[in-house]
Amino acid sequence: MFTHSIRRRLVIGSAALTATALALAGCGRSEDTPSGGSQPAATISDGPATGNLTVWAMGTEGENLPKLMEQFKQANPGVNVTVTPIPWDAAHNKFTTAITANTLPDAAMVGTTWMGEFADLGALDPTPQGIDSSGFFPGALDTTKVGGTQYGVPWYVETRSVYYRKDLAAKAGFSTPPTDWDGLKAMAKAMQDKAGAKYGINLTPGGTGSWQTVMPFAWSAGASITGDDQKEFTFDTPQLQEALTYYQSFFTGKLAGTDIPPDNTEAYFVTGKAPIFISGPWMAGSVAKLGGAAMKPNIGVFELPANKTSTSFVGGSDFVVFKSSKNKDSAWKLVKFLSDPKTQAAWYKMSSDLPAVKSAWQDPSIAGDPLLPVFGKQLETAKAPPSVPNWEQVATAFDAEVEKMVKAGQSPADTAKAIQAKASQIGTGGS
Repeated sequence: MFTHSIRRRLVIGSAALTATALALAGCGRSEDTPSGGSQPAATISDGPATGNLTVWAMGTEGENLPKLMEQFKQANPGVNVTVTPIPWDAAHNKFTTAITANTLPDAAMVGTTWMGEFADLGALDPTPQGIDSSGFFPGALDTTKVGGTQYGVPWYVETRSVYYRKDLAAKAGFSTPPTDWDGLKAMAKAMQDKAGAKYGINLTPGGTGSWQTVMPFAWSAGASITGDDQKEFTFDTPQLQEALTYYQSFFTGKLAGTDIPPDNTEAYFVTGKAPIFISGPWMAGSVAKLGGAAMKPNIGVFELPANKTSTSFVGGSDFVVFKSSKNKDSAWKLVKFLSDPKTQAAWYKMSSDLPAVKSAWQDPSIAGDPLLPVFGKQLETAKAPPSVPNWEQVATAFDAEVEKMVKAGQSPADTAKAIQAKASQIGTGGS
């Protein structure tokens, strides 16, 4: 999941779904089977959704979801859905309290980095057979898998690519975006030397959420967060040190600065003070709004440059059904509805949330956008952290060590060792 408390998004107008687009093949569920192992918990049979469903969703998704539920109820007249919006900053505690008190809703939107924790607590119902998972972006689907079992589905996705000022890039001598690490650094340097930028690139100088920017470089270099069995963290490796060395070099070389306030990314971009930054598609609207009509055609996006691969971070949210639900049959019908490509495309028009189903990106509202297809291509190889219970604690430790490296000059080798030591002490939390 992205750091939703600081995430800024472009909210666009809603679009109505037709009854045909919302037609949903119903699915009935058999009794539960144990959650361990890799087998799904139930099978799917025909039948409409019925009865009462309670759903939790966070942020603007919680505010917009009731509109979509009206369409679900049209396709399933015997069901009633009550959506409770929850603020992001209160959501995690609300979920963990409800797990303890056995007061969970039937289904909910869950941040991707919470999946391991909630599965380990035994709260999530395994995804039944009959929900087609083959159409999701691979990295997004991985966020739903814990210990070989899939729980829920990816609902929407987010990833990061590189924004740049096309006009200033041309002035700096770049007619096409760079594709490798050396090229990115050369472009940042040229932005300073030839295009008058204060900083060639705006990078996160450590602190909250910085792992989401640093880890893509680590993945690009071939690093992994854990071993294949997700039992032990593997941060202290030459691959991570290589990525940290590269990342630190932008700051030691004065190509990036530590003095850009996080809320000034758009302003530094529009004024040309820092004409390159890494972020998600929601930033395009913010930049265009601040820069006006003249800025819009000069906003460019390219995939993260490659060392061994071009690999970004995939975040977003999954949609799950809880084991404690008294109406799992209808709850899984709802999840299947949310996974339908036409529903996902319509939800994008309502919320600006990017579809987790690849075929939904063929919708003209997405395919015809000048920037979004780049993010779609980036999602093909994007990765998420492992779904282990203690990831949030490890991420906080990672952020703190990166800040020491960037702001206090801690060496990349010592940074990797410190991250490893803290992560090992915390542990994955898996059973």
